[in-house]
Amino acid sequence: MHKPELLAPAGDLTKLKFAVMYGADAVYIGGEEFSLRSASKNFDDSDMAQGIEFAHAHGKKVYLAVNSIAHNNALDRFPAYIGRAAELGIDALIVADLGIFSLAKKHCPNLDIHISTQANNVNYLSARAWHDMGAKRVVLARELSLSEIADIREKTPPSLELEAFVHGAMCVSYSGRCLLSSYLAFRDANRGECAQPCRWKYALVEEKRPGEFMPIEENQNGSFILNAKDLCMIAHIPELIRCGITSFKIEGRVKSEYYVATVVQAYRQEIDRYISDPQRYVFDPENLQELQKVSHRPYTTGFYLGKPDESAQVYASSSYIRDYDIAGLVLDYDEKSKIATVAQRNKLSVGDTIEVIQPGKPYFAQKVAWMKNGDGEMISSAPHAEMIFTMPMAQSVCKNAMLRKGELVSGE
Repeated sequence: MHKPELLAPAGDLTKLKFAVMYGADAVYIGGEEFSLRSASKNFDDSDMAQGIEFAHAHGKKVYLAVNSIAHNNALDRFPAYIGRAAELGIDALIVADLGIFSLAKKHCPNLDIHISTQANNVNYLSARAWHDMGAKRVVLARELSLSEIADIREKTPPSLELEAFVHGAMCVSYSGRCLLSSYLAFRDANRGECAQPCRWKYALVEEKRPGEFMPIEENQNGSFILNAKDLCMIAHIPELIRCGITSFKIEGRVKSEYYVATVVQAYRQEIDRYISDPQRYVFDPENLQELQKVSHRPYTTGFYLGKPDESAQVYASSSYIRDYDIAGLVLDYDEKSKIATVAQRNKLSVGDTIEVIQPGKPYFAQKVAWMKNGDGEMISSAPHAEMIFTMPMAQSVCKNAMLRKGELVSGE
């Protein structure tokens, strides 16, 4: 039995470090060009160098997404761009466009290439064709079932790696190839500028009654008819492994470091427990509960267990469910006094109940007994962004442990 790679999103250098610390085997990033997530901070050359160095020091890999569909005016810049990335030590490129693929093979022939989900690979012949041209890995389309993936695995060379999304936001368009954003907002989704019009509220206009907007009502706010639920396959780790997936991919380069850390750790624990003893493995529902504590839409298993029906959409709202968020980040901890130095991320007050999460350990809950500011004065709360304060801890914690607080208001 192979142990799958756990591949995490990293929208910036901080998120990369948290992904690695909380258990990712590899991360995927975007640079300043050619990436499909222009909304995330992304990596300049300096951050990319630091991120690669950090990941490699921990025995992890870094993949660079260059998966936009390139127009003519971008092609001349691409060889120099990937040349710099190769010099910095990037482990692979994620490519969707055949022209970009050919340039990568020509100018960086020794660099591994992974074929993006944007390339719509849904059958073994296309996967085989990419492998014959020199691709090491194919990222399968989200529109595949477990049985279809198993069939692709059986009919492709063992040297071809198969990657598949197991968690995160789902695009309503086929493999993310969407024209809505370009048409409605003049932002090209296939070049990293998606405005997410699938999350907007819509109404109908009848042809002979221009200007008369009739709501498609599910409630008083209208209906979000294109708004897909989020993918979550944590309860199906054995099936994913048995169908031959090499790499389990988590979506979310624009999500927070708290999201990345929590999701990575939950999947890490389930993968490791299954691999260590497949015969006696039983899914731990507490890890699904962990995934309920990050910003998400209602969950679905996507196409894995059969073609989705109308229940795979969220019609009443485009809001995320966000009942928890990070309240503070541990900067230092004194084992003798059991006092932590914390940087505030959201308002925290004496008497609040918090949960503490940290790499490789189960979370624990405690109340905030007291707080002191940087001058050692007692305070009742930490209301200011990035405010540094100290507080006692009920158990030992490590640097970069996160304090999360529940019962936050849902937001867009």
